[in-house]
Amino acid sequence: MSEVHIKTPVSEEETRSLKIGDKIHISGTIFTARDRAHKFLIDEAKPENLPFSLEGGAIYHCGPVVAGEGAEGRVIVAGPTTSARMNAYTPQIISRYGVRIIIGKGGMNKAVLGAMQECGAVYASGIGGASVYLADFIKSIKGVYKLEEFGPPEAIWALEVQNFPAVVTMDSHGGSLHAEIARLSRLSLSSLLGTS
Repeated sequence: MSEVHIKTPVSEEETRSLKIGDKIHISGTIFTARDRAHKFLIDEAKPENLPFSLEGGAIYHCGPVVAGEGAEGRVIVAGPTTSARMNAYTPQIISRYGVRIIIGKGGMNKAVLGAMQECGAVYASGIGGASVYLADFIKSIKGVYKLEEFGPPEAIWALEVQNFPAVVTMDSHGGSLHAEIARLSRLSLSSLLGTS
C-alpha cells in the first residue's frame, strides 16, 4: 500500500501500477455521473460527439449540491453515491470511453472488475458521510452538461479538483477489497453460527 498523487488524464500504465489499499490524491478534472448520465453515455452519446473527453479520465458517482448558477456556481456538497446502481453501464463506459478511474462508494460487481482488468482501470472509494469536507477539494466548475434536461444531481459536472482523496478498493489485477470483506464476513458468520 502506498500514497500516490495522480493528475488526470491518467495513462493505463499509471492505473495498472495501482493496487487495492493505495491511497490516491487526484488533481485535474473529474466528471460526475449518476444513473441518467450513464444511460445517456451508453444509449445516446458517442465519444466523438461529446463536448468533453473521458479518455484517461475519472468519473465520480456524485450528485453535487451547487450554490449559484451552473458553471458559475460553487460546489458546497460533493459526497459519493452508491456505485452499484451503475453496474449495468460501467463495463461499457470503461471500454468505450477509456475511463481509468471510477470514484464512488460501496464497490461494484464482477463484470465491472473484469472490465477494469481488461482495460486497465481502477475503482476508488470516496469518503462516505464527508460530503462537505470533500467539496473543499473542488476548486472550480469547468463546465456542466445536460443541466436543464437531467437536473442538477444527474447532470454531468466537470470539476477541477486538487488532491481529491480516495482509496483504491478494486484494481486492474482482479483485486477487490469489497469481495474480500464479503468473504471474511461470511466466514465470521459461519463461525458464529457453528456451520463452518
